[in-house]
Amino acid sequence: MSNAKPCALSIQGLRKSFGNKEVLRSIDLEVQSGEVIAIIGKSGSGKSTLLRCINGLESFQQGQLKVQGQSLEPHNPVALRVLRQQVGMIFQSFNLFPHLNVGRNIQLAPGLVKHLTRAETETLARRLLARVGLEEKFDAFPDQLSGGQQQRVAIARALAMSPMILLCDEITSALDPELVGEVLAVVESLAQEGMTLLMVTHEMQFARRVSDRVIFMHQGRVHEQGPPEELFAHPQTPELKQFLSSVH
Repeated sequence: MSNAKPCALSIQGLRKSFGNKEVLRSIDLEVQSGEVIAIIGKSGSGKSTLLRCINGLESFQQGQLKVQGQSLEPHNPVALRVLRQQVGMIFQSFNLFPHLNVGRNIQLAPGLVKHLTRAETETLARRLLARVGLEEKFDAFPDQLSGGQQQRVAIARALAMSPMILLCDEITSALDPELVGEVLAVVESLAQEGMTLLMVTHEMQFARRVSDRVIFMHQGRVHEQGPPEELFAHPQTPELKQFLSSVH
């Protein structure tokens, strides 16, 4: 019997173009359950587009994408809804609803999609706020919070749907430097708890410390990948060497 973990995400031959510009060029990627993957690369290399394809925000022209063994069908709204319940996404710009307090921001989706009662969603929201260190902010509105606090609420909101996979798209890039650590600490604790994570990040030290595997994207392809200590210490290609020297 093999002890291999089940495959959380399988991508084969994924191609995505905007008009005649090919942004993803035949991406192949397997992600095991519980694996933490950091995706690095220059701006425009296709990193964010890849995440948006995985959770169905962008449709793709060619290839196959499976989450927990289920094929993503970009043009099937019912299948997409089911998929989105399994794949949480956190964006760099928080995307909280400004007219709802923090608690309601977190309660909304589980109430609408999972048909939980108001009492159940409130219990869930309070538990998740405690989880990200903001239990006292239930009644606050987003504009009363710092950027780091808003991003931690966004993480709690994504977790409220109990996703199998969490996608993080440059979630610290809009934050002041002193607020980055509090958000990364929450992500690191999720990694330690066994959450399957794919993170597009510029935080190389964090990628090195937390990820099981680093993927370097270049011109729409997976150009190099491997364990962080190997990839950072022994880049195999001139493109990765140049990228690492530009970020260090």
